[in-house]
Amino acid sequence: MQDVKIISTASYNPPCVVTNDQLTTLMDTSDEWIKSRTGISRRHISQGENTADLAVKVGKQLLINTNISPSQVDLIIIATMSPDAYTPSTAAIVQGRLGMANAVAFDISAACTGFVYAFNTAELLLKSTAWQTAIVIGAEVLSKLVDWHDRNTAVLFGDGAGGVLLKKVTTTVPLTLGRHWQTYGQLGDKIVAGQTKPGDHFPKELTALSPFTMAGREVYRFATHEVPASIEQAARVAQINLDAVDHFILHQANVRIIKQIAKRLKQPLTKFPVNITEYGNTAAASEPILLAECVRKGIVKRGEIIALSGFGGGLSTGTTIIKY
Repeated sequence: MQDVKIISTASYNPPCVVTNDQLTTLMDTSDEWIKSRTGISRRHISQGENTADLAVKVGKQLLINTNISPSQVDLIIIATMSPDAYTPSTAAIVQGRLGMANAVAFDISAACTGFVYAFNTAELLLKSTAWQTAIVIGAEVLSKLVDWHDRNTAVLFGDGAGGVLLKKVTTTVPLTLGRHWQTYGQLGDKIVAGQTKPGDHFPKELTALSPFTMAGREVYRFATHEVPASIEQAARVAQINLDAVDHFILHQANVRIIKQIAKRLKQPLTKFPVNITEYGNTAAASEPILLAECVRKGIVKRGEIIALSGFGGGLSTGTTIIKY
C-alpha cells in the first residue's frame, strides 16, 4: 500500500547561548529560581537571524540528508507563531530561498501545537494527492516577541528550528496509528503574543505588536490535564495500550509539566526525553528539535512507536502516535 514515511530529521539552534545567570542582570531572578520552576539552564538566542533563516538551514540539511533536489519537493509547511511577516508566509520565503519552485508553501499558526498540526496536514495531503515529498518545519524566533524584563515569561523561551522530510512510499506499515486534535478557543487569552488593535480614528497610527504574555498557573493546569487526555484519546484511536509507546516526544514547555503528564499516564519518566535544559521553550520548534536530537543520538530507532504531542496557544492540544 501507499503511505508516508519520515525520511529524515534535522534541527538548528542559533550559536548564541544565554544562561540563567545572564538573565539576572536584566530582572529579579536567579539560576536556582529558574531551574527549580522550569528545568531550564540555557537558551539559544538569535543574533540577527529571523525565523525563515532558521527554517532555511533546517530545510537545506533535510535535502542534504536525503539527496533530494529542491525541485522534487511538492509541499512545505512551516509551523510558527513568530513569522518574519504577516505576508509573505515564512514558508513562501523558505520556498523561494531554497529554490523549491514546484512546492506549494504555507504557514500554520497554532503556537506550541503547530508542528503536530503541520505534520498531520502534510501527511494527509500527501496521501490524498499525487504529491510525493513534503518538508515540515517548526521554526521560532521568540526572542523578538519577549519582554526581556518580565521574569514570568522571558526566562522560558529560546529560538530554534527543527523539521522532517516526508515521502510517499510503498509499505505494509502505516506511519500514523492514531491522532487527536482539540482547540479550546475560550481559553485563548491565557497565551497571547503579537496582538494588534485597530485605531478608533483616521488616519491611524502604525500598528504595534504586544509582547508575549501568559497566565502561568492556568496554562500549567490546562497542560497537566488536557495533554494526558489527548494522548490517551490518540492511543484509543490507534487501538494500543500506552505501555506499547516507546517514547513520548512532548512539547518542551516546563519539566514539571512533563513529569506530571508522565505521572498521570502512569508511564516511566525514562520514556520522556527532555532537552528543555539546553534550549528552553521553543514553541512549535520544540518537538521536531527533540525528535531530531533523539534520532541523532540513537534514542529513537526505526520501528519504534512514538507519541508526538504539542500543547499551548489557542489554547490547543495535538497528539499523533506514529511508527517511526
